[in-house]
Amino acid sequence: MSVGYSAAHGAVHGALDAWIDQHFDAQVRFLQALVRVPTDTPPGNNAPHAERTAELLADFGYAAEKHAVPAADVRAHGLESITNLIVRRRYGAPGAGRTIALNAHGDVVPPGEGWTHDPYGAELHDGAMYGRATAVSKSDFASYTFAVRALEAVARPTQGAVELHFTYDEEFGGELGPGWLLENGLTRPDLVIAAGFSYAVVSAHNGCLQLQVTVHGQMAHAAVPHTGVDALQGAVHILGALYAQNQGYRQIRSRVAGIGHPYLNVGRIEGGTNTNVVPGKVVFKLDRRMVPEEDAQEVEATIRRVIAQAASGYAGITVDVERLLLARAMTPLAASQPLVDAIQRHAQAVLGEPVPAVGTPLYTDARLYAQRGIPAVIYGAGPRSVLESHAKRADERLQLEDLRRATKVIARTLHELLAG
Repeated sequence: MSVGYSAAHGAVHGALDAWIDQHFDAQVRFLQALVRVPTDTPPGNNAPHAERTAELLADFGYAAEKHAVPAADVRAHGLESITNLIVRRRYGAPGAGRTIALNAHGDVVPPGEGWTHDPYGAELHDGAMYGRATAVSKSDFASYTFAVRALEAVARPTQGAVELHFTYDEEFGGELGPGWLLENGLTRPDLVIAAGFSYAVVSAHNGCLQLQVTVHGQMAHAAVPHTGVDALQGAVHILGALYAQNQGYRQIRSRVAGIGHPYLNVGRIEGGTNTNVVPGKVVFKLDRRMVPEEDAQEVEATIRRVIAQAASGYAGITVDVERLLLARAMTPLAASQPLVDAIQRHAQAVLGEPVPAVGTPLYTDARLYAQRGIPAVIYGAGPRSVLESHAKRADERLQLEDLRRATKVIARTLHELLAG
């Protein structure tokens, strides 16, 4: 940071920090209100949360555009309702300066078992807020909203624009969230910051292929199993071939820091009708994570070939393979570097430690912007790792100081980028 830059902006940064501190109790209450409206996906009835979010934003004078995804499209994705929100804040003349979008998703996986706090209570305990989506990523509804409020109250930008994109399809791939907004020409920002955690800037992430594999055999009485074809044994044969592939993936290493090797997981399997019946059908769902260097089409073709070859070695079965999701990996764009540099600079100032730029084995909505050539990075409120946050596990939580600090980092970053 140059002396001139420091002199020109240091006072503004201090004032931004002070405004956020003064309004932090209100920010916590805002996040609590968001967490207390469930957004379990599935079933994915998320329009009510968007309505509630719009009401809360209106209290700050922010008009949220409500973009309802057509019901037929939502049902085709196995969900119930999606309304995506855009809040547009223009500073100065139209077309002057850059438009920076801040994207966070409100949909979450169901709570599951093992909670010691109410999953939708947003309880405060020992400096943390507990509840589903406190960390991923309703926290960034709050960090982004209050960063923009601080920016406007203190820095009063005179050029450029900020957009809040609050969307509801990340758990199922994002195509009906940011993907739908972009596809329908509802937004075209110049830069994007998407929901993340506070102690790293993420500029690359894995891709994800999800397939549903249905193995068909022939039902029979367990007393005369030779009169049927056991679909479960056929599925086990196929699974063995897939898991053998998984061992080979360990030899493939990504060059991106923070990302290791590809891997495959079978997360769900069901089939059969009773214990005394030879299973006539078995269905399993697999998840194949792809490092940024891999080609998605080639990965899918290989998986399908392994399944077909294994199935051909077990007499009597047939197999159907359906793609459920193809989320491409996000690779760093050179034009993202100003975002990375600004966030790193301000995060080190606020957190008191260097913040690395890394990749993550997760996949996120940020890729949907990057695929359209829009520079995007991932940064927001949260701990050093997904494990610490308990995201997708019982007792998900957010340290309130991480929320406070991330909000300051984002406000400072917006000020710098809009000021040019």
